[in-house]
Amino acid sequence: MTLKAMFWKILNGIAVVLLIIGGINWGLIGLFGFDVIAAIFGAMTILSRIIYILIGLSSIFLIREYFRDESKKQL
Repeated sequence: MTLKAMFWKILNGIAVVLLIIGGINWGLIGLFGFDVIAAIFGAMTILSRIIYILIGLSSIFLIREYFRDESKKQL
């Protein structure tokens, strides 16, 4: 495995983990009104905002990866 391939695999794994955390957080907000990120890092602190931004970027990255993989399958 090349270094570039390993980098993308690790980045993809991090994005999946962040997306799972974000999904669980939104589920808890919807069910119980409890925001785990805000409870751990504080409501709208710099650190919690960075985490929210990383979760959002992860979703965009994985959408891009999903459609990129789909286009390869059609070829």
